[in-house]
Amino acid sequence: MKIRYFAWLRERLNRGEEEVSPPPEVVTVADLIQWLRSRDEAADLAMQKPSLIKAAVDAEIVPHTALIANAKVIALFPPMTGG
Repeated sequence: MKIRYFAWLRERLNRGEEEVSPPPEVVTVADLIQWLRSRDEAADLAMQKPSLIKAAVDAEIVPHTALIANAKVIALFPPMTGG
């Protein structure tokens, strides 16, 4: 699956996207964030407060409890502001 990073996540990670193959035990967005943090020091630092990270699975904004099975693209981004 492809992970896309936006805003300060992209800046802190120094990459806009990456292809990953999470292990079978990674089944939710929350699991994915924890797994990404565990494999990369920059991701661990950038995602220290996972509750601040918003997610979209195949272009649909979802909670961290959402399942990621068969997802093609998962976007991770900071909170959005309006105006």
